[in-house]
Amino acid sequence: MNHHLLLGLSLLLASSAALGAGAFYGDPPDATHPWAIHDMNRPQPPRVEPGTNGSAPSDAIVLFSGKPEEIEKWVSDKNGEPTKWEVKDGALQCVPGSGYIRTKEEFADCQLHIEWTAPTKVEGDSQGRGNSGVFLMGAVEVQVLDNHNNPTYPDGFASSIYGINPPAANPLRAPGEWQSYDIVFRRPVFKDGKEIDPGYITVFVNGVLTQDHTPLEGGGGHMKRSSPKPFPEKGPLKIQDHGNPVRFRNIWYRPLPKRFVEGGEYSRMSEEATAKKRAEIAQGIREDAAKLEGQAKMLRLLESLCYADDEAARSSGLSLLEGFVKDAKGTPVAKIESKKGDILNVTKALRYLTKFKILPEDIAAKKDLEGIVKAREWEKKK
Repeated sequence: MNHHLLLGLSLLLASSAALGAGAFYGDPPDATHPWAIHDMNRPQPPRVEPGTNGSAPSDAIVLFSGKPEEIEKWVSDKNGEPTKWEVKDGALQCVPGSGYIRTKEEFADCQLHIEWTAPTKVEGDSQGRGNSGVFLMGAVEVQVLDNHNNPTYPDGFASSIYGINPPAANPLRAPGEWQSYDIVFRRPVFKDGKEIDPGYITVFVNGVLTQDHTPLEGGGGHMKRSSPKPFPEKGPLKIQDHGNPVRFRNIWYRPLPKRFVEGGEYSRMSEEATAKKRAEIAQGIREDAAKLEGQAKMLRLLESLCYADDEAARSSGLSLLEGFVKDAKGTPVAKIESKKGDILNVTKALRYLTKFKILPEDIAAKKDLEGIVKAREWEKKK
């Protein structure tokens, strides 16, 4: 591991232990939020190495990167047999008349990246020119079409959600140049036969936003208006054969974490789920406190009460607090400055705990420490 990273982690852990892991700072957990604001107990984002020079990020599942053998990840959508599409010059090329292809891999909510190019030689117009399509879960089509100086019906334009919503802009390059689609897909969610989340698609074309969290409205389709319906848990990625030799490359996806959809609420945890999570966090903090001593242990135990009360943790934390205050009050005046930082940290923690009624406002320890801080003028504004 990198030396600077190790140093940074050690400093973070040291400061976390000393200050109660960043506690006593932002608003505490509540009925539908298991973490405090600015909570150091919240899991750190996982590290993902970004791609370089067009390569996929480190956690992506690659569906096609240009290698001839990757054609084996795709089959004919009609019968599941090996596809007749071809790999030429690092691109997956549609063989007109051979039919749609689909991945053997199945997935749902995802970030998808795919690049495509229409033939350099322009033939046809409207829907007859450089036509294909990318079907999320085999059901929702993001249109592929050469719309460079080529008008067509708007809800069938390149990067439209076909039959549902036209793109907000047309940022296509000329035919023969590579176009990139970056798609965020969220499938519809139903519970007990009732739609509680319609599903959404966001699309960037060549870095330009063309679909902004567009609701799926059942998935779309040709000529007929679609209506909301449940989707399967997973499905393949399909690419359309529309009779044009469109080429594709650099196809990969990243699975996205599930959304909270509980009790009909979207992106917000239910009170029951929140209480369970808060209990888990509190237990983890208490397990960490068991490895500590003195002030650090005391602060961690008191911090755990912010998430879920526990008689043993409260009793042990208050007992350690009592000892801390006794020691502070008994420190000779000549040596009290050496404990300024510790006393201020604990005082600030008690202000937080009493403000949010986790400890009673009239707790004697807070009164005693506030007296020391005031007498020494440690917080006097300069």
